[in-house]
Amino acid sequence: MDAPRSFRITPADAGTRLDHFLAACITEFSRSRLQALIASADITLNGFPTRPGAKVRDGDLISITIPAATPSETLAQDIPLAVLFEDDDLIVVNKPVGLVVHPAAGNPDGTLVNALLHHCTTLSGIGGVQRPGIVHRLDKETSGCLVAAKSDAAHQALVRQFAGREVGKIYLALAAGKPSQISGTIDQPIGRHPVARQKMAVCTKGRAARTSWRVRGEVPGGTIIECTLHTGRTHQIRVHLKHFGHPVLGDEVYGKRDAYFRQMLHAWRLAFTHPGNGERVSFESPIPADFIEAGCPPHLP
Repeated sequence: MDAPRSFRITPADAGTRLDHFLAACITEFSRSRLQALIASADITLNGFPTRPGAKVRDGDLISITIPAATPSETLAQDIPLAVLFEDDDLIVVNKPVGLVVHPAAGNPDGTLVNALLHHCTTLSGIGGVQRPGIVHRLDKETSGCLVAAKSDAAHQALVRQFAGREVGKIYLALAAGKPSQISGTIDQPIGRHPVARQKMAVCTKGRAARTSWRVRGEVPGGTIIECTLHTGRTHQIRVHLKHFGHPVLGDEVYGKRDAYFRQMLHAWRLAFTHPGNGERVSFESPIPADFIEAGCPPHLP
């Protein structure tokens, strides 16, 4: 169990929602995790249980007790992993297409977490019992580099880097059509679609989102686009490329499936500061076979 923490509200933060205030102060936890701690009364306001949307006032005292991680009941399964790097602090894997990152409704097992529990002797507990080790996620249909933490200290350090936009994230996308330029930046806010609530969209009330891109070649009916993420919004590349007029090939949510069995998006390169030794490290996931079959070269500089 972590040592209890507390925060005293100052006039500058008065009127802020409790969960928003905490999300800004405690970057190692997701907002959903903080809301769960509020619901379980592990976070109190002036000594009493509260709710995520409570408005804090000048002088209020927020007390936080992080419970010890509950042993995971998630099944360890012998699912093959393509390990790009591993040490005592973390593991970097090349996630294949079709592998869900963590258990959820509809996917109780057969996930990356199940595979990690079998492969690793320890995983961080900060993500909760269903997401041990999980620092960030990739869509089921997105392949490529993903890092998981083996200790809580490594988890906290990596989450801080993701939140602080200190992680280098470069993707390859096979996109429909041919852009009129060879490079550019899409700087458009992303939020929940106003009608189709399961989708995201570029919208004025969304959160800031920025993607740099450049053309890396052509495939039949499309273009190889390298995308660098400067923010980490849900479905960011897919939404931005759709807004740009060149949706990801095979993306049935933001484009159309056509002849592809998945959205052609690959987390190609990942770079961050190693939480153990402080050195900058980078990893590259091989270009997948279906990209090559679609006409992408097997190697790009």
